[in-house]
Amino acid sequence: MSTAVAAEPAAKTVPAGQNPMLAPWTGPYEGVPPWDKLDPELFPDAFQKAMDEVKAEVQAVIDNPAAPTFDNTHVPMQLAGDTIQRIYALWGVQTSNRSNDRVEAIDAEWSPKLSKFFTELYLDPKLFARYKAVYDARNTSGLDAQQVRIVERSYEEMVRDGANLSPADKAKLVEINSKLEGHFSSFSSKLLGDEKLYTFVTDKAELDGLEPAFVASLAAAATEQGKPGQWAIKNTRSSAQPVLQGATNRGLREKVWRAFVGRGDNGDANDTKAVIADVLKLRQQRAELLGFATHAHYRMADTMAKTPENADALMMKVWPAAVARVKEEVADMQAIADAEAKAGKGPKITIEPWDYRFYAEKVRKAKYDLDESEVKPYFQLDKLVDGMFWAAGELYDMGFKENTGTIPVFDPKVRTFEVFNLKTNKPIGVFYLDNFARDGKRSGAWMTTYRSQQKLGGERNVLASNNNNFTEAAKGEPTLISIDDAQTLFHEFGHGIHFLLYDITYPALAGVPRDFVEYPSQVNENWLMTPEVLSKFATHYQTGEPIPQALVDKILASDTFNQGFSTVEYLASAIVDMKLHNRKVPPTDIAKFERETLAEIGMPKEIVMRHRLPQFGHLFSSDSYSAGYYSYLWSETMDADTWAAFNEAGGPWDRTIADKFRTLLLMTGNETDRAEAYRAFRGRDPDVKALLKKRGFPTE
Repeated sequence: MSTAVAAEPAAKTVPAGQNPMLAPWTGPYEGVPPWDKLDPELFPDAFQKAMDEVKAEVQAVIDNPAAPTFDNTHVPMQLAGDTIQRIYALWGVQTSNRSNDRVEAIDAEWSPKLSKFFTELYLDPKLFARYKAVYDARNTSGLDAQQVRIVERSYEEMVRDGANLSPADKAKLVEINSKLEGHFSSFSSKLLGDEKLYTFVTDKAELDGLEPAFVASLAAAATEQGKPGQWAIKNTRSSAQPVLQGATNRGLREKVWRAFVGRGDNGDANDTKAVIADVLKLRQQRAELLGFATHAHYRMADTMAKTPENADALMMKVWPAAVARVKEEVADMQAIADAEAKAGKGPKITIEPWDYRFYAEKVRKAKYDLDESEVKPYFQLDKLVDGMFWAAGELYDMGFKENTGTIPVFDPKVRTFEVFNLKTNKPIGVFYLDNFARDGKRSGAWMTTYRSQQKLGGERNVLASNNNNFTEAAKGEPTLISIDDAQTLFHEFGHGIHFLLYDITYPALAGVPRDFVEYPSQVNENWLMTPEVLSKFATHYQTGEPIPQALVDKILASDTFNQGFSTVEYLASAIVDMKLHNRKVPPTDIAKFERETLAEIGMPKEIVMRHRLPQFGHLFSSDSYSAGYYSYLWSETMDADTWAAFNEAGGPWDRTIADKFRTLLLMTGNETDRAEAYRAFRGRDPDVKALLKKRGFPTE
């Protein structure tokens, strides 16, 4: 008996000039994205037409009969592809913020096609010949320092990415990149599949210990899933973490923990391990084809760290102290668990991973008389958004005026803001804020730009966005967030500040090294806990009273609390990432590799990696963070040293340091070597001791 299979709907064929995905953006602010016209079926047509357009633009450069120069080669190449960049911005929201099965199917079909197209486009030998001619004449053709930097970096990047390969090897590279894009799409789809799942609770007593507002949000989620009268815990960090931290029911904590850490690792249709093994094999083949020892060496050639060895050296300066601190933290937790068992207040247990966050809160209460539930009523999401805007105004003269409802958005709950200079009133751009978790939205938090600043071709307003996955409060209630969530809010906004402040001429000098990317965002986290922000914006959601100084003092006193856990959780992922990619023979048994590597480095049994390999989207949904997850630590070393610079001067609001930070490091993109820019800011390289001190670890 045959089973009928529903055919995918055919992509729409749109008459020339009538596809809204292709149209130049119109409206205020030099044009804004037409989010109200998003339609997945329009993208295949848009992709093809935009590819044809950029192909013609690049071909015009290749066919130019004039001798190659910066102006007739690099300038038009930087201005090419405007249409496809707009489409990528729209498609990025479609896949990350509004995905569904049809979007995943289109992405699986078109990601390899787009990869193949662009790989072939930039491997054209005639195009490379023009770049080489400009490169060879760079010191005798009157170029300024920025133009020379562009010429050198562009040429080196083309060589690094295969421009000197034989035609046969170029064909292999195209095939590898295309296959990788297909795997990235498959990985993302499988992971999203597991993150759409829920743990359902039928007895409210199992939720004891959780905040009423959070419990109400779980009830609302269950109703949305067609199970009124139950409670639904989504398989994402923003839902799982409050349960692990607050639920007194140990069985529920274990159940939620196992579902969360098992994403992509269940031997079913959403298992990602076979995809990962293929990705690793292809990455190593590509690295060797391009003349690199490993994928790690290939990815790190254009970073601040330069080599895997340098990244490893920094990580191993921190790892032993972090593991030692975990042992102390576990001992403190075990002592409380043992005392409770002795007093008949609980069973005799040994601390397990699903106990760590729960008992850490008990230790926090015992050591610092601090309970997270005391803090949360003062951390209203909307008020903290006001606080982060205010801080940006104090430090960088950035103003934010809400204009929600005046321009299109892709979800009714997205807020929008005009961004301008408070002193000159000059417009900077628009900021989109998508705060809440929902089906079809990928997990985690991220920042992106829909349009970036550049002077080449005319000054452009920035369109930037922050995307979080906070759990929205029940209707009519303010959304209250944890300290961790508040830090995420400020972290992502630091990325936004970075790109909103850009003041560069050439887009070729916009992209900073991977291990610099997280630096501005991590620095911005520091302002959350300043007295000025807390006194103005951390107000009780019922009384309106500012957070008491006594409670602030408790928070600050516990600043280095649980740093063993947070450091080991993150650093284990970074170390495993580097060991995974800094090897000539990729592992084929992913679970075994993860298990044996963690044992080799002495991973405490009470903690799991922040991102286990089967769910490590940073590594396997694209190449972007592969052999690069160490970059958070590299950036945090600069962050801690930068915060020390503020404190050595006039404090967090010192405008001399803020202006120096803004003009040397935030506004300049990649116009100069970022290590040199940091030395110009600080007078030296960053000192890792500042990081160790900030985390409460020994500095000697």
